[in-house]
Amino acid sequence: MKFRITPVNGGVCVVDGIFASGVKAGFKKDDFDVGFIRSEKEMDIVYLFTTNRFQAAPIKYVKRKNIKKTNFILANSKNANALTGEEGIKDIEELMEYLKEKVEVKNPLMSSTGVIGVRLDKEKIKKAIDKFNFSEKNSYAFSRAIMTTDSFPKEVAFEVEGEFGKFKIGGVAKGAGMINPAMATMLCFITTDADIKDDMREILKEINEITFNAISVDGDTSTNDSVFLMTTREGDYDKEAFREALYQVMLKLALDIVRDGEGATKSVAFVVSGAKNKEEAKKAAKALTNSLLVKTALFGEDPNWGRFASTVGASGVECYEDKLKIAIENVVLYDRGKILMTKEVEKKAHEIMKRDSFKIYIDLGIGEGSFTAYGCDLSYEYVKINAEYRT
Repeated sequence: MKFRITPVNGGVCVVDGIFASGVKAGFKKDDFDVGFIRSEKEMDIVYLFTTNRFQAAPIKYVKRKNIKKTNFILANSKNANALTGEEGIKDIEELMEYLKEKVEVKNPLMSSTGVIGVRLDKEKIKKAIDKFNFSEKNSYAFSRAIMTTDSFPKEVAFEVEGEFGKFKIGGVAKGAGMINPAMATMLCFITTDADIKDDMREILKEINEITFNAISVDGDTSTNDSVFLMTTREGDYDKEAFREALYQVMLKLALDIVRDGEGATKSVAFVVSGAKNKEEAKKAAKALTNSLLVKTALFGEDPNWGRFASTVGASGVECYEDKLKIAIENVVLYDRGKILMTKEVEKKAHEIMKRDSFKIYIDLGIGEGSFTAYGCDLSYEYVKINAEYRT
């Protein structure tokens, strides 16, 4: 094998010279809610942001400053700082100036998540900054600091070795609701020491399409969705190895988000093949992850293949009854115009749907296009969580 990817501990702190942690500022009842990522040296940074027209102040700030190198990210939960106008950007500027009094920072930026339409409590955040131990390596505390309705922190790290040398890569993400990415999703921070060349953004966009852009929890796209990729360039680099390592980091975090979907009891992969082209396959697969009727069928463990077929037909892709094939794992329910849903088949499919995770296969039988999207069910708990979100 040309290279070896080994799971290790450390999250975003797996890279030498990168520190991170979180503190309790009082936004949550009793958990970390403000955190930081700091590097001893400036890191090259690329990012992908939400396509929601109402982008939050932290995103506007980064784009306005055109930040391409940084050594510090300040992050907070419970407040998205979205739809706060010019004042929201000024609040960030004030916090960045305060930060400069406490530690050496270069082009610092901020990332926020939480309730939309509320100004930041700058005094609480300043007190949080005062509590920071800037030399702490605690990726876990940082991952907890950015959680909102998440039920568990999400982080991963790898060491990659090959004939080219070696590099490290680690990531942290948050997300459980408002997940229907249209470029990135939720908040995700990835650090590496790989000496990535000019294809840093190209690779991030490529991998993003088959990971974060392939998941959905509830069909809603956030105002704050962000993916940051940062490198110290102190390690070695091989494009193939880096692409695979980044894929493993982003896929793991993306699937954690689906698994942690608000109120979700199941995570499901919708594997669409035989489409006219990849774009049509993606369109059908994403439609399946977003369909409320499909989601409720998953929650009810009901192998109602008609809902899958109806959703694909409504998605607008080219499809025909006599070419369509639908299966739950290895149990075929419909095959090229033939209904195979006997009591025995239904029972087998129902047993599979009792699992925490499984795959649903949709073969359109037309061309070579394929795409896999990841989604979850819709439970009573989702409604409860979001009905009480601000309270």
